[in-house]
Amino acid sequence: MKKIILLLPVLLLTLAAPVMADLTRVADNVYSYVGEKDASPAHSFAANAGIVIGRDGILVVDTLISAKEAQRFLADIRKVSAKPIKYVVNTHTHLDHAFGNCVFAKLGAIVISHSADRKLLERVGESTLKNIGNYGLKPEDMTGTEIVYPALAFSDRLTIDLGGETVELLRVAPSHTEGSVTVFLPAKKLLFAGDILFTDFHPFLADGDIPGWTKTLDALLAMDVVRIIPGHGPLSSKKDLQEMKEYLVLFDAKARELSAKSQDAEAIAAELKQVLPKRSLADWMIAYNVKSRYLHKE
Repeated sequence: MKKIILLLPVLLLTLAAPVMADLTRVADNVYSYVGEKDASPAHSFAANAGIVIGRDGILVVDTLISAKEAQRFLADIRKVSAKPIKYVVNTHTHLDHAFGNCVFAKLGAIVISHSADRKLLERVGESTLKNIGNYGLKPEDMTGTEIVYPALAFSDRLTIDLGGETVELLRVAPSHTEGSVTVFLPAKKLLFAGDILFTDFHPFLADGDIPGWTKTLDALLAMDVVRIIPGHGPLSSKKDLQEMKEYLVLFDAKARELSAKSQDAEAIAAELKQVLPKRSLADWMIAYNVKSRYLHKE
């Protein structure tokens, strides 16, 4: 079994950091980062994270890449609400979505994930933090960061009542990771998709199950959803889910075809770039995905 990689090594990430955005109000009681453009490692590779505010408290969706980033997130949350933070949901446990867990766990929040992704974090979390330079991060970027494992894990569905707001955690099939989940607010027709959806951002495929991922996207397309917050990218819709499915199917088919004839990752990536839909962020990911999934290892 290939070693599972926790997401996004250092590859040509030299973007200048813009002014950091506050949380965006997506619905009456829902706020999120959306459409981040600074995809540098210290800025969580432009990962989105958000909150749902109920009568009884707050549910946090993902925690960014470090204690420092989570503290930034927490400060933005406190600009919106002083209610207690009761829950944290990791849509998956790649470092840019889960290494900030420690900040919220210290406040007493219950950290939740799918059981498969809790096992993923248990397997590789500490070694990833120890070798953080492999991901373009400096020790000072990770000051105060500790790996906190989800205290509560589930399999396919979990419902949380925040008081006046029902939140459904759903997992259809292995997709971006084995245990990637969505956070669904049925009353709002709103979905946090995590990295099941990348919008205007080339996706990370190394840990992905392509057939399960397309099955999951089909299931999301069948749901009564209007607004979707992707794991990376701007506020999205079902159109973006469909385009994500088409991207995955095209990438997989073409990469298999090209890698059967060549082992030159950069050449394959250049050909893929000609046929893949244009996305404004993370072009470098194309070659990385080719190397990770389609080339023979010696």
